[in-house]
Order: sequence, then structure tokens, then C-alpha cells
Amino acid sequence: MGDVVGARRNSVALPLPGLLVVAGLAAAVVAQGGYYLPGRVTSGLLVGIAVVLARPRMNFVAALGGAFALWAVVRGLFDGDVTAALPAVAAAGVLVGAVLVAAQADQGQRELLATIITGTAALVGLTGWVAVVFRIPSWTTVAEGLSRAASTLTYPNAAAAVMAAAAVLSLVLKPSLVNSTVTFLLCTGIGATMSRAGVIALAAGLLVLCVCQGFRKTVETATPPLLGAVVAVSALLPSIRVADEPQPVLEVAGLVAGALVALGLPRVGRFAVPLAVLLAAGGAMAAFGFADRLASRISFSSPDRSGATGAALDMVARAPLFGTGPGHASFFFNAGDRGVLVMRYVHNEYLQVLVELGAVGLLLVLGIVAAVLVAVWRGRGTPLWGGSVAAVVVVLVHSGFDFLWHLPVVLIVVGLCAGLGFPSTRDGMSEGTAG
Repeated sequence: MGDVVGARRNSVALPLPGLLVVAGLAAAVVAQGGYYLPGRVTSGLLVGIAVVLARPRMNFVAALGGAFALWAVVRGLFDGDVTAALPAVAAAGVLVGAVLVAAQADQGQRELLATIITGTAALVGLTGWVAVVFRIPSWTTVAEGLSRAASTLTYPNAAAAVMAAAAVLSLVLKPSLVNSTVTFLLCTGIGATMSRAGVIALAAGLLVLCVCQGFRKTVETATPPLLGAVVAVSALLPSIRVADEPQPVLEVAGLVAGALVALGLPRVGRFAVPLAVLLAAGGAMAAFGFADRLASRISFSSPDRSGATGAALDMVARAPLFGTGPGHASFFFNAGDRGVLVMRYVHNEYLQVLVELGAVGLLLVLGIVAAVLVAVWRGRGTPLWGGSVAAVVVVLVHSGFDFLWHLPVVLIVVGLCAGLGFPSTRDGMSEGTAG
């Protein structure tokens, strides 16, 4: 009986606001990232109700988020279309809401939230891998002739951002067989998306982890899942092109072999280093062998994005202070033999905000970023701190390459990750110290 009572005392449960934010995350995951109206409304309502029930004290992050939302509404009123500001208002709302709710959690609840985030993202990675292997059209995106994992988010780059943020967070969780498997699936999922920005953002997050928790510790924890992912993704390369014949037996064998590497490498003692070198060399040879079909993913060239960026800068020059108005940007550019093309997004959220909401909007966004980073810095020393900082940096870096802020799933994930690193309001610290 005593053991049962002790187990109950040591059990951790999320309060209702935390459960509602998790429900909002799940809703966004299954509803194409929350990009379309039904998913956006559902995830936004769930996070909004969570904030009302949590009744958190406001901090600088909330104040700046509110100011950004207000400016989007005001700018919409200038154009006589206030409804165009609603996506920006919703984006600010789910981000700030996730931060405030996570910051209220105690240490046990934060670890549970982190486990939920990483587990959910691992499911995104696994379903994306399955979609590539078994050619599931609704969960893959075909680009440059390649089949790229997108999972239920249906956007490979957003899936990569979610998984990369979760991957660096998973590296600071308590070591276990489950956590090691989750990290391996996350790294494999990122590879299956073939997202260049996802890899760059993951590298940035790992560098931050090196600074926060030391180079040696980061390398020791990150190397097994990364090398396991190299094995698993290498098995995808022979059939990654849509024109290639699927090879599910090879790909499943690669996933199993990769998992064995990820889970077994830390247990082989003195053989770990030479084995790691061999695996890394094998991965490099595989990439070189299939370089012809991966040319578009290896190159940093992206003419269409460069054209859209030039068009965006021209628009900024015409309306630098107040922008063109929320939702009113379209980027026309000359694509040579293909004629004039138009893109809805410039694939750089900072530039997108500058175009639509002007310097005023961008300064408010940068203020939110600064407030989050300062708050997380003041929470240093907690077990999840390094992973929290790294996850935030992952999304900040990736946001310079893709339109991530238009998907609530990304904002909820980064908001939760940021809140996990805030000084806990449950420990008697005021919200003022957290912002």
C-alpha cells in the first residue's frame, strides 16, 4: 500500500489549461498544420480557452504580442479589411498563449509537456517516412521530382521545423530507450522531408546546445541518433525520386538498421568512435552516389525564392513604415523562359512581416523575439533550459527560409518550448522576472 501511495504522489498530471494547449497542438497537427480556417480556429480556440482558465500574469512577451495583434488590426482598418488581420492576430495569440501556459507548469509538468512535444513530433516524422516509403500522396509533396515527407502537415518544411525543434529538446530529456528512439525518429523524419532549411536550423540548434550544456555532452547524446538517421535516410535514396521504383523492403531494413545504430552505438564502448566514423563515411558516400538526383536539395540556389525576395524588397521600398497591409502581398517576378510568376509568400517570415506590416510590425516581432530570449535566459539552470533555448533558435533560424508563422502548429510548438525555459511562476517568481 505504501508503494501505491508513493507512486500516486510521484505521478504527474497536466492541469486543464495544459491539456487544452496539447489538444490545440494535436488539432493543428492533424489539420494540415492549422493552415486552413477550420484547423486555425480550432487550435486558436483551444489555446485561447486555456489562457482564460490559467489566468496567468501578463509579461513583456504577452504585452508585445498584444501590441503586434493590435497593429495588424489597425493596419487592416487602414485598408478597410480588418478580417485580413485575423491570421496575424491568431498567430500572436497561439504563440503567446502557449508560452504563458507552459511557464505556469512546475518541473514535473514541464518534463511531461516536453515528452508530449517530442512524442507528437516523432509521430509526424514516422508518418512522413511511411508516406515516402509507401507513396501516400496526401502525406507527401513532390518537388523537383522528389517525394518529400510532409505527414499530416502536408508541408515538408513546416514538418522539418517542428521535428528539428523537438529533436534538440529531446536531447536534454532523461536518457531512456524511449527517448533515444524518439530522437532517432525525429532525425530520420527531418531527413525524409529533404528540407535544406530544416537541416540548417537543426545544426544551429545543436550549436546552441553545445554552448548551453557543453560540446562533449552534446556530441555524445546527438551522435547516435544522427548516425542512425544517416543509415535510415540512405536507404530512402535509391527510390526517393517519384520516377524510381519503390523499394519498401530496403527502406524498412534501413529504418531497423538505423534504429539499431541509434540505440546500440552508446553501448559498444571503445568501438563507438571507429564505428561512428565508418557510418559517417558511408553516409557521405551514399549522398555522393546519389548526388545527381539530390542536386536540387544539395544546392543553395533557389531562383524562384530569389525572384520573390527581389519583388518583396521593391514593395518594402514603396511602403517601408506601414507596409502594404496584412494579407495583401503578392510577389511578381520575371522567371525568364517561364514568363512572369507570382508567389503568395516570400519564404522569409521577417521579410513577409516587413512587407505587409512595415517597419512597425517588424520591430514588434523583433521585440517579441527579444523578450522570449531574455525570459528564457533568466530561466537558465533548469533541466530543460538548454533544449528550450535551442528549440527557439531552431524556429527563429528556419523562419528566415520558409513561411512557418502561417501554421499554428509551429507557433504552438515553439511557444511551448520557450515556456519550458521560463522561470516557473509556480515557484513564487513573478512574471515580471520572466520577461
